[in-house]
Amino acid sequence: MREETLDAHHGRSVVVDICSHCQSFWFDARESPSLTPGATLTLFRIIGEHAARPQAPAGIVRCPRCRGVLRRTHDMQRATRFEYLSCREGHGRFISFFDFLREKDFIRPLTPRQVAELRRSVQSVNCSNCGAPVDVQAGAACGHCGSPLSMLDMQQADALLATLQRAEALAQGGGAVDPALPLALARARRETETAFAFERDERWLQDASSAGLVGAGLMALARWLKRDA
Repeated sequence: MREETLDAHHGRSVVVDICSHCQSFWFDARESPSLTPGATLTLFRIIGEHAARPQAPAGIVRCPRCRGVLRRTHDMQRATRFEYLSCREGHGRFISFFDFLREKDFIRPLTPRQVAELRRSVQSVNCSNCGAPVDVQAGAACGHCGSPLSMLDMQQADALLATLQRAEALAQGGGAVDPALPLALARARRETETAFAFERDERWLQDASSAGLVGAGLMALARWLKRDA
């Protein structure tokens, strides 16, 4: 895992561990709530820039602090269920990019119409949750982990990231953090939501086939954020 130092409240900083191989974060206890809005924006950008096909961790996953075996924990944020691996001693939690986005209400299942449109263009895509191949001609859920075919909810992304941007501007005394962010998000939303049109973007199709539908949306979002940053 690699470390990323991010700003926390009250002038402190936290170190978040990132595993690009299995598309997951390790948060020490109370690290995630202590992140500043600007740090959270950075985290979303990191997810987009490292979106790829997730690989399951090899063997038993242990806490990096006490080496205890992590336990699978189910949780709910509003009406969205998500899960993570937590340390029994309370040292932290190991959460996939996919479930982190679920926790933030960034992901929604495809509608039946979107599933039908997807079938016109691709035979299979990789599951955004576990990375297993999903035969979209045969069903609309992963046969390995049961996750439904899903995509980014860009309207929710718009609302949350705009709120974070305003909060960060206030924290910095009213200065604009990224004035191009609303335009970038609008472009990304159009690219993501129109991906299910009759004429598809070839780059999006390649991303969806290799990294899954959520990964393709993250890559589109990261491209726009990086372009306008």
